[in-house]
Amino acid sequence: MAGFAVEALDDVPWERLEPVWEHRTTTTRAVLRRLALKGESATEEDCYPLDDCFASGTGRLPSIRTAALPFVAALAGDPACGARRALVGTLVSFARFAAEAEPDQVDEAWHEAWRLQRPVFLALLADPDPELRREALPLAGDVGPLLDRWRAETDPTVRPAVLLELGAAAGAAGPEAADLVRAVVTEVLRTDDPVLRVAAVHAWAAFDPEAPVREQGLLTEILTDPAVRPLFEAAWYVSDVETAFTREDVVSWTVGLFAPVPPTMLDFVLDLIEAARRNGDALLCRIALHEAWRLLVLRPSVAERLLPHAGALLADRDDGVRYLAAHLLAVLGRRAAPYADELAALLDDRGEDEPDFLEGTVGDHARWALARIGDPRALPGLVARLYAPYEGQYSRAYCSGDPRLPEVEDVLTPLAAHAESLVPDIRALLRKDGKGGGLTGCLLGVLTAWGEASAPALPEVVTLLDDARYSLSAIDALVAMGPAAASAAPEVRRATVLDHPANHQKVAWAASVLDGDSTSALRLVGEAVLTEEEPFYGPVHLIGHFGPAAAPYADRVRQLMERGDGWLRLRSAIALASITGEAEPSVSVLGEYLRPLADGDDSYGYFVDALRALVAIGTVTDETRAVLRRVRDTDRRLAPHGDYRTILFDEEMRSLIDAVLDLP
Repeated sequence: MAGFAVEALDDVPWERLEPVWEHRTTTTRAVLRRLALKGESATEEDCYPLDDCFASGTGRLPSIRTAALPFVAALAGDPACGARRALVGTLVSFARFAAEAEPDQVDEAWHEAWRLQRPVFLALLADPDPELRREALPLAGDVGPLLDRWRAETDPTVRPAVLLELGAAAGAAGPEAADLVRAVVTEVLRTDDPVLRVAAVHAWAAFDPEAPVREQGLLTEILTDPAVRPLFEAAWYVSDVETAFTREDVVSWTVGLFAPVPPTMLDFVLDLIEAARRNGDALLCRIALHEAWRLLVLRPSVAERLLPHAGALLADRDDGVRYLAAHLLAVLGRRAAPYADELAALLDDRGEDEPDFLEGTVGDHARWALARIGDPRALPGLVARLYAPYEGQYSRAYCSGDPRLPEVEDVLTPLAAHAESLVPDIRALLRKDGKGGGLTGCLLGVLTAWGEASAPALPEVVTLLDDARYSLSAIDALVAMGPAAASAAPEVRRATVLDHPANHQKVAWAASVLDGDSTSALRLVGEAVLTEEEPFYGPVHLIGHFGPAAAPYADRVRQLMERGDGWLRLRSAIALASITGEAEPSVSVLGEYLRPLADGDDSYGYFVDALRALVAIGTVTDETRAVLRRVRDTDRRLAPHGDYRTILFDEEMRSLIDAVLDLP
């Protein structure tokens, strides 16, 4: 029998309690009854329905949790229950949710009910089962019981967790508690137990962010010692996690301790890389390179110091190290030019990363690195290698938060200077892939970016005008080809079968660009601008392409700029400058779209379009110039992504900023 009488469940008015989500309150009673009756045979799986009953997605801690608390606590404290560890986890989740919830979202009887269970929690901290003791540490409530547990604890798999919990408790308490814990960690740092010494620094960092900086040498010495590595997996456990942390897990966690001091964070990571290289410690080198990559994605200033370390690892014996080094050099772009020969030597390297969820080979990343540098040795076979992941399928899978192969367009778009060599392969791929493959859309985008250099692909692009999935992108590519695509104007005009009226307007404009007959197109687009009711979703972005010829519509465009917001105001300002040939008021309006990013906003789309428009107009206000200097001088990536695209986007943003700042 469990630690409470099953009949006591029937004394609770479950039906009158506030439930979580739409679960019936009687479900909670049934789950608790089943756990009590199963006794020693109860398992973690038997607790899953209980977790479902207490789902916290509503943001409330309702009365049903208060009513269930003493029963859950009694089961967790009963040696005859087989699911004690899972039930302790449920109690910990209760505590954390109550601490994080808004006060008015917590049942008014909860705190007293929790206080009454404190004897159970303290007993769990001293339970004979070390795993249960470790799991129960967050239930201590304050520093006092944790200090008692630290003095009494002898199990090496529990002591690091006690230290970590002491640090967290001190961080949430006042100076007096911090002083008590500081005395403990200072004492531990004088011992010869490497795992506990690292745990002590972690604990100290929870209430003193400068502690990792002071102990940087100690952390580096221990974490880079190959002989110490197995000790972490034998002893570094924390509550909520069944398995031990590896040395590499602890390294990654430790790097995060330096977040308040970014320059020292980079120092620490580079020290790890160098020590790993000297010791031939591939596992440490991989995790340190991952951490370096994360820093590079966040901060442009990392690039210069990271470059020589990544370059030196291109010759490493470990496949995973070479993989990450090549990827780092690829995202570093033209900075990696001094290592072009070493990268070229890796083009046929079939080594892959471990674990193998990171896609591609060392050679693939080396080829991309050479392409970023602009080295022609990247070109032979480039399109074929980019196509390989799509062979026989429409798309590929990847984890966007990790190093990965770039998108095809991100590799090819910057290579306009090599279009003559690459267009034949793209044409062949469009013929093969154009009727449903995964690359057609992005290849059309590449051809559009290459402009007139993509003209040899005219026949393949014209064929795609009949495919509703790609016809608008094909039109963009044809317009970009310039005079060489003039013969395609009739085929473009026939593409007006597209179902949306705005598509007809775009098609008319595109055909007028190709054959020079803009009269009917201007009338069609202009009428849409004049007659569209607000809120306006019409083709104001197109009317600007007609330049001064669109003067009859300038007042309407000015009106849209003055009354609109978001994209409409931005695009109207761009169109108005093109029509009137006057910088103001468009330049001032565009400047409004630059200020939010300087203040920490993430309106990158507006920002890029406004920058490009200012470059086209050719002038900028002093106020906007000051804003852009403030943005440029920040050491953060100006990008919305979390992988290599962050760096590419940041490069584009900074290049545009420089171009605007160079304007008169």
